[in-house]
Amino acid sequence: MDGPAEPDGPAWSAPVGQGGGVLRSITVGDIPLEAGGVLPQVTLAFECWGALNADASNAVLIQHALTGSTHVSRGDSEEDGWWEGLVGPGMVIDTDKYFVVAANMVGGCYGSTGPSSIAADGRPYGSRFPFVTIRDSVRAEARLADQLGIDAWFAVIGGSMGGARALEWAATYPDRVARCAVVASCAASTAEQIAFAQAQVLAIRQDPHFAGGDYYDGVAPTAGLGLARRIAHITYRSENELDARFGRVGQAGENPVSHGRFAAAGDGVSAADRYQVESYLDHQARKLVGRFDANSYIAITEALMSHDVARDRGGLEEALAAAAGVEFLVAAVTSDRLYLPAQSEALAAALPGAVAVQYIDSDIGHDGFLTEAAVVGELLGRAFFTA
Repeated sequence: MDGPAEPDGPAWSAPVGQGGGVLRSITVGDIPLEAGGVLPQVTLAFECWGALNADASNAVLIQHALTGSTHVSRGDSEEDGWWEGLVGPGMVIDTDKYFVVAANMVGGCYGSTGPSSIAADGRPYGSRFPFVTIRDSVRAEARLADQLGIDAWFAVIGGSMGGARALEWAATYPDRVARCAVVASCAASTAEQIAFAQAQVLAIRQDPHFAGGDYYDGVAPTAGLGLARRIAHITYRSENELDARFGRVGQAGENPVSHGRFAAAGDGVSAADRYQVESYLDHQARKLVGRFDANSYIAITEALMSHDVARDRGGLEEALAAAAGVEFLVAAVTSDRLYLPAQSEALAAALPGAVAVQYIDSDIGHDGFLTEAAVVGELLGRAFFTA
């Protein structure tokens, strides 16, 4: 097998040394897909921190959420990571002890093969990118582990969609996962979760610039992607959190109804006449549109819609029985209205052995698994990383 290489850099070698936070990539070959067919010559982008020890027993895999990236921790870069404070020298996941890897999911737009990648004919995949599942990406990640010389992970950890990927790792490769943390996630996407996701996907597909997914030579469907993000973000935050932060207050600091919200038809609504929560959602939309590809949003969202760890494995308990040797942490955010705590409880009840759900007490909502990183760190420390 040819040695994997970093983009524009030297061949991969382990150990990497301390620091990390630099994007690398490896070609993991052709990946057979659950839905049929093969995605050829798949590239996985990843970042890593710390050094792999001599027997490769200290490797930790961290899985990102829907629009997350490989950049879990700052490391040697200038940009903070999305779970800053958990990974690094002396932190909960101590990179003086552990070798930490975070890979971009297949279908993404942060370096792994996705719809914006160039196909064999020299054009972006666009509408030709196949349907991929969580399980497909996990199988590609197993190839990455092979090339990094990692036979088994000390721990696989993920929140939200990352939790689905972590759980799929434990079910598909139980002999390669010693510990598994499933945070703010569930065993299978529910009808309500699929419904929210379908509205987001349609928002993008109905953008006049979407062009069936082949928009790379033209104008990107930013309006549709922005609307998709607005829909998603409402589910990421709790009603109490939105009401406490914004209430019915307008940009000018008073109720918009009292000063022009009901202007004559055709006059439009000025910035001062809008509710603060509207501007907040606009801000979230602009941030995502500036960094994410619309086709990747669809590809990964549909992968998450397909999430069902029991698919083709019998019932849930039967599907998870193979993971009897895996040590699990299941955690839920108390105010989560997208991945309900009850779904974490159902997953924990189906796992082999006695697994008690741990709770992240937060009024934020689903995003509490990100904003309450210190609490997540405490749970991980007690479960997996305290000597």
